[in-house]
Amino acid sequence: MTSVLANPALLPLRSLTDSFTSPALASPVVIVAPHPDDETLGCGGAIALLHRFGYTVNVLVVSDGTRSHPNSRKYPASALRALRERETIAAMATLGINADAVTFLGLPDGAVPCREASEFTAAVSQCQTYLDRHAPQTIFAPWRFDPHPDHRATCQLIQAALQTLTQRPRLIEYPIWDWDTTQRGNAPKATHTGWRLKIGDVVALKEEAIAAYQSQITHLIDDDPEGFCLTPEMLINFKRPWELYFEERV
Repeated sequence: MTSVLANPALLPLRSLTDSFTSPALASPVVIVAPHPDDETLGCGGAIALLHRFGYTVNVLVVSDGTRSHPNSRKYPASALRALRERETIAAMATLGINADAVTFLGLPDGAVPCREASEFTAAVSQCQTYLDRHAPQTIFAPWRFDPHPDHRATCQLIQAALQTLTQRPRLIEYPIWDWDTTQRGNAPKATHTGWRLKIGDVVALKEEAIAAYQSQITHLIDDDPEGFCLTPEMLINFKRPWELYFEERV
């Protein structure tokens, strides 16, 4: 089965108002990111539009992001963590989100606990506490079948945390690493439906927010030959005038 990401133009293209009509998108909204930058790459346009339309938006960044440059002496783990948090705060400010609406859970980058991990229950408890505090009606989380294990684990944490809520929020999932054709899996059409959100009015803001992540899109950290850097080819997927989302069929 070919992934829908191979030809996203076939998916419905909707505006913020008509893409959430059934059921209605409700506030508050929580955006969940496995790493600092995923919220902007996957949902930056949605965040800007939600802010523009007066929704309450909170952002939860699950991992500390310190494995992007594990061998850097200029940016050891503590410095890299602080840098990536600053980048997130700057990116969110560009999209209209205040720093006090951003929470960093600080789980280990590269080892976000999955269901089989001994640390999973404790991490779920942290997520439950967060969701209880913010009482979201809508959650944007990473695509459950994303090729990156941290992304899959993050979705598992959120799914487990949702089990304790009396009212289940609407769960909307966004792909990141499926855009890389060398990693892409086959999105199951039977269980999920996909659609695209028009973000043309705010795509310039989204690009500005992405640019806040200099540690991830440039060679700002130049003393780690194994350091991570998003390629221009990969970034193209996040600078389109639309964003792609998946939802479970009901």
